[in-house]
Parts: sequence; structure tokens; C-alpha cells
Amino acid sequence: MFDQHPGLIDAVRDRFAHVATCPAQGERIFFENAGGALTLKSVVETSAHYAAIPDNQGRDNAMSRDLVDVIAKAKADMMTFLNAKEGQVFVGESGTELLFRMISNAIIESAEGGTVIGTTLEHPASRSAAQRWAKIARKDYIAVPHDNGTGSVEASDYAALVRPDTRVATIIHTSPVTGMAVDVAAVVQAIRAVAPDCYIIVDGIQHAAHGRLDIDSYGIDGYAISPYKVFSRHGYGIAWISDRLTALPHDSLIDGPEGNWELGTRDTGAYATLSDVVGYFDWLGQHFTGSDDPRTRLEAAGKAIHGHEQSLTDAMLHGTGNLKGLADMPQVRIIGGLDNPRREGLVACWVEGRDTIDVIRALSDRGIRVHIRKADHYSGNILDPLDRPDCIRVSMCHYNTVSEVAHFLTAMREIVEAG
Repeated sequence: MFDQHPGLIDAVRDRFAHVATCPAQGERIFFENAGGALTLKSVVETSAHYAAIPDNQGRDNAMSRDLVDVIAKAKADMMTFLNAKEGQVFVGESGTELLFRMISNAIIESAEGGTVIGTTLEHPASRSAAQRWAKIARKDYIAVPHDNGTGSVEASDYAALVRPDTRVATIIHTSPVTGMAVDVAAVVQAIRAVAPDCYIIVDGIQHAAHGRLDIDSYGIDGYAISPYKVFSRHGYGIAWISDRLTALPHDSLIDGPEGNWELGTRDTGAYATLSDVVGYFDWLGQHFTGSDDPRTRLEAAGKAIHGHEQSLTDAMLHGTGNLKGLADMPQVRIIGGLDNPRREGLVACWVEGRDTIDVIRALSDRGIRVHIRKADHYSGNILDPLDRPDCIRVSMCHYNTVSEVAHFLTAMREIVEAG
């Protein structure tokens, strides 16, 4: 879809810092977006601006009132980005910390007994929280097995194991190892058909950079994002929680504001960068719709991002120009299969007969940044069932180009043939 707008990809790339060069390595192609996406230049400028301001929110002075307005705007922008008409958004230490807080509160404050359900596809942020607090609350934990062939999990998989006494459920929107998305709305429908009052919390950390978020259509109670994976910066996380999750007893100051989930004074600059991110999506969406409605523009941006990223993964798997794709390299094995409609800008693979770390270093020597995923506490849930000690994760985002994919394919062919 980007090809329909001459110059757009250059305009997109110009809005990001270090899009083609690394301060330490020099020129490089960045295919490590699942580990942390590129940062908007506007986010860098905004962060520096607010880092210099000594004032706090809630004081009777002009600067303090301005900070309050900035936070209110950021929250409103995020509600539009998420398409959430109810509930609230708030900032915490990280996406992982916010998942722990939402999951622990839901488990502890839900009805006694019963079960907690999750899936083996999930990142340990949600799996660890759910298993730890289910044990503390004396609730049984049910693990829904994911499909090794698709690298994902289906609504029917949850439906087979959810029970009427299921109190809390966790879902991962997109796996950071396989790159495969989950149909959240379908999973929620399957859960609520059996356990209508279940609290449902979603890890959206990997999915958010690809756009197309729609909280109102999911029917969930919590959603967590790590902003450094969606064009902002490290040091904070953002969560959306439903009104009924907001109302549960939770850690807060005695006699403090009702419904407040934030502990201590938050960084106004963190909130302000969220407006930068939403503003960027809005700017991109204007190239694909003439609508004056911000939400419509955000939806258009998400659709365009999905289309562009699919063209990148298709080129990587099946080739581009006269270059063969990974599917035509006999030694390369692809996790999740080739033509998988769940894939979101990520290809996980390995090369038979080659040490993964050697392949990654050879790619680095050719100026291509990818990442190794090992069968450790982060990725063992995916790799152990495949009898794999590790894999190569090539993660793309919409500012990457087919030309960069072509460089990657050329490098991979050289590395594989040099075996």
C-alpha cells in the first residue's frame, strides 16, 4: 500500500531516529523491532523537553496546570488509539509490571476458588503472573497448549478447557517469538460463553506497533503495552483497564483519589510521548483516507501498516525480484509455516547444520541486525516443543523496505551456501 504513495516510505523513515545507522556499528539494517522498535524523533525531543522541567502535577501554578493538561490529552489520545470508550489508561513501570498488577488483582479479588486459564504461547510476563498468583489464591492454573504448526492458539483451544468457575483468563495478542497473532475477540467470546464474569487480561506488547487495536470489540478487562516497542522509549508501560477492574481493591494511598491505579508521581514526558506516537499514526493514516475523524485515520494507518508488513514478510519468505526467498533455501526451517495469515512482520527460523549464533554474527558482519531466541525462560515455551535450542528472529516494522529484505536474502544465501 505504501507503493501507491511516491515518497511516503522516505517520509516515514525520516521520522525515526537511527533508521539506517547504529551509533556503535555504523550503517545497518534494523530487523530487531520485536526487541524494541525504532524511536520517533519527536519522542526524543519531547523527552528532553519535559526532563528539564522541575514542576510537578497538581500544584497551583501555570506550569503545573500545563503538565496536567498534557497528561489529560495523552490519556484521551490513547483511548482513541485503543478505541476504548470506557475504562481508563494509566502509566506504570513497564508492560511486564502492569501485567503483573492487573493479573494479581484480578486473581486475588475475584471469587474464591475456581481456575485461572492461560496458554503456552504467552510471554512469561503474563504466564508467570498468572501461575504465581493462582497458587497464592489457591486457584488451579490451566495451560492451553498452543499449536506448534501455526505458532498460535485458537478460540477452540480455550473453549476446550475453560470452565464455568474460571475466574481470570490471560491472552497474548501476538507472540514475540513466532510473530503470530491471536484472534482476541474470538477467544474472549469462547471464554465468556462458559464463564461470563471472567476477568480477561491481554498482553498487547508485541502487537501494538502493528496498529489495528480495538478494545471496544474485544470485551476484555485489561490490556498492556510497552511503549518502547511502539516507537516511544524505555522506562514506562501503559495499561488500559475496564471500569469493573478499576473498581477492584488494589494498591493505592489511603484516602487517595478513587479509582487511581498510579503509585506516585508519574513522568509527564512519558505521557507526552504517547501523544507523539498517536499523532504519528494519525499522520500516516491521512495518506490513506480523507476522513476528518481521528479514529478513522488511525484505522487506515493500521490497515496500511498491515499491508506493507505483509509485503515484507512475503518477500522474505518467497523472494523478490530475482532473489530466492527463505522458502527456497532447503537448509532453512520456518517456525509457524510459510503462508500463515496470523504472521505480523516477523519470521522465526533456523538453518539446519549451522549454529544459530554463527548465522546471526555473519548477518551482523554484513550490516544486518537480527536476534537469537534461546530456549530459556523467555522462549523455551515455544522452542522446547520443537526440540530447538534456539532460532533466528527477524522482526520487521512498517518503516523497513523491500530493498532491505533483498539485502537480507542476499546475505542469507551467501551464509547458507558457505555452510
